[in-house]
Amino acid sequence: MSNASMTGKPSVDRPWLQYYPEPLKKIQAPECTVKEYLKMNCPGEDVAAMDFYGSEILWSTVFEKAEAAARSLRAVGFKEGDQIPVFLSSVPEFIYILLAAEQIGASLLCRDNTLKENVEAVQKSGAKAIIAQDYLSQKELGRYLSDSEVEKVILIDACQSCSREDLPDYIRRNLDSKYPEEKAHGPKTMNWDEFLALGESYTGVVDAPVDVNRPLFRAYTSGSTGPSKQVIHSAHTMISVIAQMNFYAGGDDYRPTWMVTALPPALVAVVVAMELMPLASNKLLILNPYVAVEDVDLELMRRRPNSWPLIPMFIETVMRNGRIPDDYDLSHLTAAGAGSESYNNNQLMRAQKFVEAHNCHIRFTTGYGNSEAGSNVTLPMSPYPMGNGNVGVPTILNVISIFEPGTQNELTYNQMGEICVSGPGVMLGYDNEEATAKTIQIHEDGMRWLHTGDIGYMNEDGVLYVQTRGKAPRYGGGDLATLPMENLVADANIAGIDDEFFVVVPDSEHAGCFLPYLYVVLNDGYTIEDIEDEVRACLEDYMQPVEIIELPERPFFHFKTNRIGLTKMLLSEKLQKTAALNKAKA
Repeated sequence: MSNASMTGKPSVDRPWLQYYPEPLKKIQAPECTVKEYLKMNCPGEDVAAMDFYGSEILWSTVFEKAEAAARSLRAVGFKEGDQIPVFLSSVPEFIYILLAAEQIGASLLCRDNTLKENVEAVQKSGAKAIIAQDYLSQKELGRYLSDSEVEKVILIDACQSCSREDLPDYIRRNLDSKYPEEKAHGPKTMNWDEFLALGESYTGVVDAPVDVNRPLFRAYTSGSTGPSKQVIHSAHTMISVIAQMNFYAGGDDYRPTWMVTALPPALVAVVVAMELMPLASNKLLILNPYVAVEDVDLELMRRRPNSWPLIPMFIETVMRNGRIPDDYDLSHLTAAGAGSESYNNNQLMRAQKFVEAHNCHIRFTTGYGNSEAGSNVTLPMSPYPMGNGNVGVPTILNVISIFEPGTQNELTYNQMGEICVSGPGVMLGYDNEEATAKTIQIHEDGMRWLHTGDIGYMNEDGVLYVQTRGKAPRYGGGDLATLPMENLVADANIAGIDDEFFVVVPDSEHAGCFLPYLYVVLNDGYTIEDIEDEVRACLEDYMQPVEIIELPERPFFHFKTNRIGLTKMLLSEKLQKTAALNKAKA
């Protein structure tokens, strides 16, 4: 696209289309159910769809179990429009239940927060039954029975679809650690086999009228940047996301393996991009839910997958554990990148150096997406170097542009503002109408835009750069964008700094303003005093941290850097200091 033909509005110019070959430009979002989409892309019902700790699950089994589960859901009392609370790890039964819920016209409700929050979600759903792993405790069972309308709990054995004896020792130990002293039991519970037996004698209506736009999957945001919210997706929004990514498919001569470790299906990205997408693109899905995060490096070497959905927490574990031999060959990975949160230049450089040192000569990339958009909304398909927040270009069915925060005023290229997304994968909404109206807006162009709250910019070639979460002005001037600040420190190559990240907290003395704190992980033998002058020299005045704080390692919460926990700690310490000062004055 020539500059002369550009209007200055990315939503009109769509310069990212230059990266897509003509066949990909013809991709459309199918108008069908998830089950129909999987059947259309199934390589054959006698082919394995999933590998669960050595047990291969054929496509025929997937469809048969889904059909049986649909009958059983009806037998338990679920009907069209109901919410089915599900508290499972990434086990095969989750896929069966998702397809079964679609068949009867219901939606899955998934949450992976505190017991109090999980119970509140169930209570709000009005469900009479829930589905959980068999390591639910008797105490937890009591809370669901007493604080919600739940009358029956279906418990699924963690190894229902595999043999416990086939688990490596370290995985078996981690799985055993999940079991409480007293497992849930009693007349209000039933196991998976008993649940399926109910359906065998059910004679009523099973299938609901097909409606690909009704709610199918409800999941909560992680709560890593604020209160978690229920995000609602339909079959259509989920398939729309999958269809934009599954052209990386396997063929008759080569069928890639795709491994998912530890991450639960209570996350939109896990279900859509990490489980349904590989299933719909002829990859063998290796479900590996019971490996502890600290042991993902062992499973990487044991299973040698071609694709492994990475998050910063996983790649950091692999690099820092020190158990990957220097001569280990990582070339079995055909793609490598980090999602779920921003990745600064220091992290990117270390990860790229690590994979290359292990004979994996591919570009380590970063992507962008969120639960509200159905997961991925960009692909790393640009000639621009990774780093500085480069997350690639919009996927083919999405339009992404930058708007002046708090408005519908579209900005032009290289201007910082709020990242907004319009596309078929955008959620139906939250379970709160007011929050939905604020986040999803119809603009003057007639398009339905998701206002993400993330701040970034787009260059003239359609490459998106994500810089920070939310606008954070500092009193006296300047906006505190965490990623650019971290990259200034990273690019200064300061001796002694192994890892670093900023946490921006509300300024208690100036409403609506914020203050930055810098956390660092230092190499052995270094102190804050050794690095502070160089850190401050590379930052502009308004970026200067209130304090530089050393940590032994980067902390994580819900698989993301625990900025919200550190923010609470900083604010609590501030209150304590203020109270002590006031007491001393008195």
